[in-house]
Amino acid sequence: MNSDPWHPLHDTPAFPSARYAAVGDRLGKLLKTGNDVLLIQAEAVVALEAVAASLARPGLKAINIVTSMYGGWFGNWMRRGGAEVAELVAEPARPVETEAVVRVLNAHPDAEVLALVHAESASGIRNPLEEIVALARDRGIATVVDAVASVGGHALNVDELGIDIAVIGPQKSLAGPAGLSAVSVSAPAWKMISRDGGPRYSILSLLDQKAWLDTGRGTLPGTTAPLEFFALEAALDRAEAEGIDQIVARHVRAARATRAALSAMGAGLWMGPTRGSNLVTTAKLPDGIETDALLAVAPRIMELSAGVGPGAERLIRLNHTGRRARFDSVLGNVTAFGMGLRRLGVKADIPAAVDAIALHYGD
Repeated sequence: MNSDPWHPLHDTPAFPSARYAAVGDRLGKLLKTGNDVLLIQAEAVVALEAVAASLARPGLKAINIVTSMYGGWFGNWMRRGGAEVAELVAEPARPVETEAVVRVLNAHPDAEVLALVHAESASGIRNPLEEIVALARDRGIATVVDAVASVGGHALNVDELGIDIAVIGPQKSLAGPAGLSAVSVSAPAWKMISRDGGPRYSILSLLDQKAWLDTGRGTLPGTTAPLEFFALEAALDRAEAEGIDQIVARHVRAARATRAALSAMGAGLWMGPTRGSNLVTTAKLPDGIETDALLAVAPRIMELSAGVGPGAERLIRLNHTGRRARFDSVLGNVTAFGMGLRRLGVKADIPAAVDAIALHYGD
């Protein structure tokens, strides 16, 4: 017996250095931006921490909108770097209200940075990105947007909105690998990052990453993970073949169909169409029904999971992210949720839910 059998994942060939620049350009097109795009060789939470670390300085004043643990982490990272952070914390598992953003902006007229998450897969909510970014732009405040759970699922035009820094990961709506992420950076944001006192010689230094841009976008610094880049290219191939606007439309349809089906079934929606994520739909459990009990009796072949974080303890997430944003996944998720309710003695009109889905998919 061969003690060292051949395996296709052994001795992976190096990713061609000439193709890194093309990957950056392709990601820029998905974001609809001409800003610089950095390739971060880590999961997106590392890219978010790098942004916070690279911006934060003693005396920098920032506004941080918190609608999940990720927003809370970002504020902590900014404070660690010496920044003065005013936090606007939304109600648990709820999007932030635009009026509250106006109030915090008025209370901190000297703020230089505003950070927020676009959409939250943990609770299925979406923040009013367009309105918030416009408010910040009118005041000359740089914006940082965590678009990891929104890119590809929601319209995102970085240049049209004027977003200074956007952080994305390809593992959700783009159905790509989780081990890479990207950051788009505007010229004004680079000026802020280039001020004295930022981190250097660190994975958290965007200035160190910028050396790749300044030297012709050849080989990336450090030892690259070729499998991740080959997987990212495959995801970009799929995304470009379908078209980013069509990918967004597919997620919009899946979200609308799921919400309509849950309403027809008699289930309680957590968020309406203007405040909900297009990647997951969250449903409220009836009184007396526990999350673990529902998940234990619902068919396990579908994409049902518990909400995550404060305020989401009694929410069930129906996942229609990426390749799941299609008719069969939506139908299966809703049917599985209804079957779980029925098995716990709760009325659920599954036929009405199926009819609602059929209408959204062209019956």
